Amino acid sequence: MNWRRSLLGLTFCSCYLASHLTNKYVLSVLKFTYPTLFQGWQTFIGGLLLHVSWKLGWVEINSSLRSDVLAWLPASVLFLGIIYAGSRALSRLTVPVFFILHNVAEVLIFGYQKCIWKEKTSPTKICSVLFLVSAAGCLSFQDVQFDPDGYSWAVIHLFCVGAYKILRKSQKPRVLSDIDQQYLNYIFSVAVLAFASHPTGDLFSALDFPFLYFYRFHSSCCASGVLGFFLMLSTAKLKSVLAPGQCAAWTFFAKLITAGLSLLLFDVTLTSAAVGCFLLGGLGEALLVLSEQRSS
Repeated sequence: MNWRRSLLGLTFCSCYLASHLTNKYVLSVLKFTYPTLFQGWQTFIGGLLLHVSWKLGWVEINSSLRSDVLAWLPASVLFLGIIYAGSRALSRLTVPVFFILHNVAEVLIFGYQKCIWKEKTSPTKICSVLFLVSAAGCLSFQDVQFDPDGYSWAVIHLFCVGAYKILRKSQKPRVLSDIDQQYLNYIFSVAVLAFASHPTGDLFSALDFPFLYFYRFHSSCCASGVLGFFLMLSTAKLKSVLAPGQCAAWTFFAKLITAGLSLLLFDVTLTSAAVGCFLLGGLGEALLVLSEQRSS
């Protein structure tokens, strides 16, 4: 049984690594910076594969979804904000910087649980939150590749991530499974992004994209859509099999190998101060994983 869980964890890490690095390649190397089209494509492929998987009986989707669509709509709006702002941010920031800023969402969740839900928190979690916010704050001054727009989009991204997770935790009892929720997210995102592609100018601007007819662009976009779907599927499976603390540990490991490999594949300028911020952020997330394991 343990080897099956390990295999599932390694599958998740592989999908996480491949998905993020492929997205980074399309956004930063090929510079396909048209988020309504890129994210619209990814959510379309994800929704299509999920629908086919449902019809083939590989996954189960609640057939009475219509009654729960309106209740889940605010979460779908936040999901759209997550992927749109995340795409904008990742196109301008290095992968380690993006992860450090992304982790600040846990600080928002901690504040909400502490102030609104009045939950008791361990000293380990308090330390992790302090380290996470300190790493992100210091990094904005030590990043020699600092991009104001990238950081601004990352802030929007982390706020959407925090609000999305809080909304999910607030659902008691949970009517929709993780797969149900993602199915609704895909449908909503495809509809909005398809409509928004023209007003934002992405639809016609993309016609001037220099790699529009190159196979490496086509193959990378296809890979990004398929890998995103498998990442979602492996994440849902991981959460259904493992305890929250174990899921957090696998996610932390996936981020470590993804950030480390990105240093070799993409243009990243490191300074001793920036490395210190990365280590501080890593320590903060490690303490967060430890607190999750102790509470689960």
